[in-house]
Amino acid sequence: MTHNQPPKEFLTSYNPSTNEVLGNLPISSNEQITQAVALAHQAAKAWKAAPIGDRVRRIKAAYAQIKPYAQELSELLSKEMGKDIRRARGEIEGGIFTGAYHADSAQKALANKSLGHGTELHYKALGVVAVISPWNYPVMMANNLIVPALVAGNSVILKPSEETPLIAQAFFQHLKTHLPDGVFDIVYGDGQAGETLVDSDVQLIAFTGSQAVGKRIMAKAAGNLKRLVMELGGNDAMIVMADADIEQAAGFAVASSFENAGQMCTSTERIYVDQSIAQDFEQRVVEIARQYQVGPWDQANVNIGPIINAKQHQKILSHIQDAKNKGARILLGHCEYEAPYIQPTVVADLTPDMAMSKEETFGPVVAIGRYENIDQAITQANDSNYGLGACVFGHKGVEEVALQLEAGMIGINQGPGGSGDAPWVGAKQSGFGFHGSAEGHRQFAQTVVLGK
Repeated sequence: MTHNQPPKEFLTSYNPSTNEVLGNLPISSNEQITQAVALAHQAAKAWKAAPIGDRVRRIKAAYAQIKPYAQELSELLSKEMGKDIRRARGEIEGGIFTGAYHADSAQKALANKSLGHGTELHYKALGVVAVISPWNYPVMMANNLIVPALVAGNSVILKPSEETPLIAQAFFQHLKTHLPDGVFDIVYGDGQAGETLVDSDVQLIAFTGSQAVGKRIMAKAAGNLKRLVMELGGNDAMIVMADADIEQAAGFAVASSFENAGQMCTSTERIYVDQSIAQDFEQRVVEIARQYQVGPWDQANVNIGPIINAKQHQKILSHIQDAKNKGARILLGHCEYEAPYIQPTVVADLTPDMAMSKEETFGPVVAIGRYENIDQAITQANDSNYGLGACVFGHKGVEEVALQLEAGMIGINQGPGGSGDAPWVGAKQSGFGFHGSAEGHRQFAQTVVLGK
């Protein structure tokens, strides 16, 4: 199905389930982006001069104003991104909650600190922060970067993904309306708009997206040594040890692989199972995967929504076909799904030469390999230039195995990521910097050592 293309000065948003046009937004010109950055610098002067407590109160009040619109925002997110209404509501309500939560935690992290003997740490605003956010969690992933940047006294320019501009406009326009003019602004467009923003007079670029685009941003930022916070995806590995609870491990494997139709940076992409339990594990995975239902956001009992666009849909199919060509067994599903959906798919006999092993598949596919000894499993799990999340299911020696994995977030008998104010952090080429936590909030400020 082809789209009737509007004039190139407009960004068109489509419902991925129906291909229906949801709306158009004017693409921000280079001049408009440059002007927005200039206005942001002007606004930052008064914003950073205000007491941090005043900034936090303004931010929290702005988020509170969004609450009455939660249902309509959830429906728009579902229509534009494709996730079911329950998950969309969770993201919208979570975004409102974390706006206030991050504001409070950033205020604590950025408070002046005495080191004793007349030495203090102060945290000063950097200037203007560019936030370039993804389509798979268009509110939450942007939120995690926008709020601490504002609390630190910076102005912020958001460039949302061209796949989900309407929900970004609807949600963050509320925020913009309740903050001083110029302190927060939004620009729209594709990669060209992002490049213009990166090239502009910003002091920090906070980007969440693909590894390839992240590398281009890093190269562009080098000229002026602009600061970077980058989350560049993952190819998360899961190890299932011989003494693991098969029911628990299989349930997690399916849920993590299928969450958000697999379009999640910490989705489980590669599973390595001790050969002594592999057959039982694979059988249980297939039984659980069969229970998942595929369909549009407003269909009852849907677990898996559409794939965001035709290009991504084709990539997933190519990964399944590549695995089959290289000897994989397809235990559930096949290689020829019609867009925009991918039915629950389970692939066994994963090997290192398959595309699924090397790249993010980013679709609802459970990919399973086997190992003979735990050292082999660790080697396979670490055989990736990504290192966002990982997990290990088992009991005896499980922590020792977990600590040998090369990832920023590792779960033992659970998914990656910690509780409370733990940072969201990757290793290797999954990026650098943090989302959340005191360390993450301080990235948005210049640390000053004051001796007196």
